[in-house]
Amino acid sequence: MAKSTIAAEENYREKIRKRRERKVLLISLLIAFGLGILVAYLFFSSYTSQEYAMDPTIEAGDRFYINRVTGKLTRGDLIAYTNADAADSSIRVRRVIGLPGETVQIRDGLIMIDGETYMEDLNLPDIQNAGIAKDVITVGSGEYFCLGDNRNGSEDSRFSDVGNISSSQIKGRVWYIAEPASRKGFVK
Repeated sequence: MAKSTIAAEENYREKIRKRRERKVLLISLLIAFGLGILVAYLFFSSYTSQEYAMDPTIEAGDRFYINRVTGKLTRGDLIAYTNADAADSSIRVRRVIGLPGETVQIRDGLIMIDGETYMEDLNLPDIQNAGIAKDVITVGSGEYFCLGDNRNGSEDSRFSDVGNISSSQIKGRVWYIAEPASRKGFVK
């Protein structure tokens, strides 16, 4: 064979190989994109806060994401939940304070867990109204005692119409504030 024919054949094979590589890359990207959308749809949800109960952590109008796969909740986690009595209840966000099996009481503006003062890392005001938590509350199995960060402007587990939050009410764990841009970031 002539050298030019061999070179032309090698050039043709190289073009075919590059074309295949581009196809494989494109298909891989489409699959990854599709899987990403599927994971986001199955495990994450986006909501906009409608209330001031979590000020200053989450303010009214903030758009945030929740992870629907909560796993084991720990003290300090932010949860999104709905009211157990209303099928069309809006999403509410509160901070987990009391865990299943613990006792919670609010005395002199301080949170007591199993008789010990709970000191938070957050700079939140003392609680003015203990509500039903002026008496010791036992957190049942599969329940959580939750408070809003706006401790004196939040309807939360201190009030009998809310009470402890059942795990069946919990929609997910709040993990990221998406909007506004000035507050964008992971939730603490």
